[in-house]
Amino acid sequence: MSGKLYNVGKLVNTHGVRGDVKIISQTDFPDVRFAKGSRLVLVDPSLTRQVEVTVETAREHKDMFFVHFAGIDDINLVEPYKGWLLKVKEEDLLELEEDEYYYHEIVGCDVVTEDGEKLGTITEILSPGANDVWVVERPKGKPVLLPVIDDVLISVDIAAKTVTVRLMEGLIDG
Repeated sequence: MSGKLYNVGKLVNTHGVRGDVKIISQTDFPDVRFAKGSRLVLVDPSLTRQVEVTVETAREHKDMFFVHFAGIDDINLVEPYKGWLLKVKEEDLLELEEDEYYYHEIVGCDVVTEDGEKLGTITEILSPGANDVWVVERPKGKPVLLPVIDDVLISVDIAAKTVTVRLMEGLIDG
């Protein structure tokens, strides 16, 4: 156990007077993270305080989750947590399938071409539609937007923090 925490959502508001809260999900696994009995950690925006909570009930509505935490049965008890982040402990991360990665594993990886040329470092992951797009900051020039598709992605080595890609024509401007 390293004590690392990973974002799964943000508590944006209260809902009703019985301690329910509105959560914006930031996880690919909301059905697991907001399931009854799920253990989460509330972390204040300054990252100095944290409170462990357990999900009692949750329901999804219009891209938000309405969650009730065990033992927090009054709006006055939950009001101070507005704006806090919801995180999960490293030991509670799910095992992923082969060739699947968590964002925190990809961001920070160096990107090299199949010819061995260093392209830059992945700084962000976008999810605009059919496939993710990795934003690669280059030492010089504009960032490269790499589509995460089989034609481009050759290999990912999480241990070495290296991604090898095949550049398609038109992917890099100058």
